Amino acid sequence: MKIVAILLLLAILFSLAQALLRLVRGASDQLWTMLAWRVGLSIGLFILLLVSRWQGWI
Repeated sequence: MKIVAILLLLAILFSLAQALLRLVRGASDQLWTMLAWRVGLSIGLFILLLVSRWQGWI
């Protein structure tokens, strides 16, 4: 369970870094896509943590 949470955090950071690169290069369409991925991953991590707490995994 901890490994999954850490992998999701790394994916969120990677997505944020990709969005920063898109911002610097001026590709606004891809920027919004990367930020949408980051928000989706963050919501997924939050739900995963809530379910984990409810199940007693953490």
